[in-house]
Amino acid sequence: MYPLKFHPILKERLWGGTKLKDVLGKSIESDITGESWELSTVKGDVSVVSNGNLAGTSLQELINSDPEGILGKSVTERFGKEFPILIKFIDAKQDLSIQLHPNDELAKKRHDSFGKTEMWYIMDADQDANLIVGFNKEVTKEEYSKSLDNDTLLDLMNYETVQEGDTFFINTGKIHAIGAGVLLAEIQQTSDVTYRVFDFNRKDKDGNLRELHTEMALDAIDYEMKDDFKVAYPKVKDTINTMVDCPYFKTNFLELTNDLDQNVSDRDSFTIYMCVGGKASISNEHGTAEIQKGETVLMPATSKKIGIQTSGAKLLEVTI
Repeated sequence: MYPLKFHPILKERLWGGTKLKDVLGKSIESDITGESWELSTVKGDVSVVSNGNLAGTSLQELINSDPEGILGKSVTERFGKEFPILIKFIDAKQDLSIQLHPNDELAKKRHDSFGKTEMWYIMDADQDANLIVGFNKEVTKEEYSKSLDNDTLLDLMNYETVQEGDTFFINTGKIHAIGAGVLLAEIQQTSDVTYRVFDFNRKDKDGNLRELHTEMALDAIDYEMKDDFKVAYPKVKDTINTMVDCPYFKTNFLELTNDLDQNVSDRDSFTIYMCVGGKASISNEHGTAEIQKGETVLMPATSKKIGIQTSGAKLLEVTI
């Protein structure tokens, strides 16, 4: 089972722009493409292999035929034949709606879905571009509801100015929004459940306001003010730097100026590489895949050794 690349699943969004094309080199004609889903088994949006003799095969088909070979035994014991994470690149030309995601328990009860814990790695940001992450003070449910009624929710939001390399971990329940001018890599649980609570009163192409999920969000929001979202991580070159290690995924940062070889025979998980800078050749015992900034490769769990050949690359390495 060789390193697998997949066709990106491109999503037009009201807030999307052209950075996926202009910065990441995606083949896109639209000027409002907001998301490139790199690895997905979300129903209706399942990734399809683009390289090698498995080209044209869906990720779900591969998992169904050899779940332990693709995912790893420990992963299948937890998630069965479901791919547990969703990988995206996101380009926000305009502010995204202010939103949050329910936890596993609530998402299962209401939507028969996983919750949505996620992380962001900033790849490009316009000057003074920012994110909304959490509240700027302790807020009660009553205060929050009143701010919606009075159209003053923005007064309660915490704004974080960002630049390339900044990384954020977004717990379930944390209110958040990606601001205009931000291009980022997103790693999240496999879930498309989002509660939108404020959309700047924008209208879609048909002149309609987008649906809000005001009532559903009330019991899903974490109203505490917590400074737990900005990820401080080492950036030592030519080694593996841990960024996030949570129950749903582990992400490492690699800034390589030379080749790197890893023995991963005891990993018992697939490995994903998202290229967030430069380019590299990534190989296992059965083949090699070339990736450059804006591309992603999946290394099946059967990989015993992973070799990365590069003269300069920044990679996010994701495992379970």
